[in-house]
Amino acid sequence: MARRSLGCLSLMLGGILALAWIGEVTRPPPLQIESFDPRSPRRPMPQWSDEAFVIEDRPGDPADSMGTAFAVDRDGAWLTAEHVTHDCARIGIDEGGVARAVSRVMASREADAALVRDGVPSDHALPLSDRMPAPGSLGFHMGFPAGRPTLVVSELIGPASARRGRTQEAQPVLAWAEAARLPESDDTLSGISGGPVFAEDGHVVGVNSAATDRRGRILTTAPDAMIRLVHASRAVNDQPVAYPFAGLADAEMRFASWLEQGVIRRIFCDVDDRPRLTAASPKR
Repeated sequence: MARRSLGCLSLMLGGILALAWIGEVTRPPPLQIESFDPRSPRRPMPQWSDEAFVIEDRPGDPADSMGTAFAVDRDGAWLTAEHVTHDCARIGIDEGGVARAVSRVMASREADAALVRDGVPSDHALPLSDRMPAPGSLGFHMGFPAGRPTLVVSELIGPASARRGRTQEAQPVLAWAEAARLPESDDTLSGISGGPVFAEDGHVVGVNSAATDRRGRILTTAPDAMIRLVHASRAVNDQPVAYPFAGLADAEMRFASWLEQGVIRRIFCDVDDRPRLTAASPKR
């Protein structure tokens, strides 16, 4: 059984957030994180593949971090990666240059996915699918590595399993081989965690979870695990139409449009909920 080691994607900022927080005077309700785990001794999750990856968590105490989130319902439901929301005292979604605090999150225990139930409303939502794309087909990953909007194009290798350092529980994932990146860069993909990966048919088929820069591999959550979390939340009613991508230029144009519309945004985790009125930019 092949085992690959990958780094955690969330961008650790060493206690520094890139945005100021709303709600320091009128404190939001305490953060509530609900766990969703469909596994049981009588109904274990199926083993997708013999290929396995180990996701190495960063050593040391939990630190403030930044990732990506995307709207899946116009009333304020957002998907992101579970490791982006893990150990957070408060979570905020970027709204016009400030972090809008949220109070309700449902975190999957079978996949690296979490659903924000009371996030910023959005005028648009992204279409989801539980159907696995064909190996060799293209994927379009969108998010904010190092806080910068980035589009990554990949080819699907196939199903695999991943074990994250802190739990060692096997999770079904899709493994992708990076093919191109806009803008071009050899930098780490830290910060794209929680962003969507689109299949060629225009559906979101997973949440970005981990990557290895040396081998050019990206792991995303299994499509069916993502959909189980969405259904369990009962927070997603929209069923937007998916349109196939016409190529790289079309994907780049749509990404720019979704950024302008606020459908894909940065999400912030603060491990210390003490008031903080200002924030510095992350170190380069």
